[in-house]
Amino acid sequence: MKPSLIDTDILSIFFRKHPRIIARFANYLTRHKKIELSIITYYEIISGLEHINAHKKTTAFLEFVSMNRVLPLTEQSVTISAGIYAELRKTGKPLDDIDLLIAGVAIANNRVLVTHNRSHFERIDRLEVEDWSEEQTAGR
Repeated sequence: MKPSLIDTDILSIFFRKHPRIIARFANYLTRHKKIELSIITYYEIISGLEHINAHKKTTAFLEFVSMNRVLPLTEQSVTISAGIYAELRKTGKPLDDIDLLIAGVAIANNRVLVTHNRSHFERIDRLEVEDWSEEQTAGR
């Protein structure tokens, strides 16, 4: 199991206590010390929780973050994101900035992006994508 970056949608499913996602997180943590998410995912989760005044969920999320790792935006990751933007725009299939920035962080840090939104991210050639909400197959 390669080092992975967890996308916002998978993290949201985890916090809704989906058994398959919880099992995949537990399996991942037997091989890796921490779950990694991007600062963009941090922003998306916090802003969503703030919007609905979910103080207990915010506290739970911040506790989760304190035990794991948030990967920052860097000049390298933003430059990668900009290149992806240009490539996809030429094909007429652009992605929103949030997704581009998350993809850039994953690529810059040599991480597999774990997302339920495969259709968006699989357009990016240099990005390896997995969906932990799907049935696990042999070899994964």
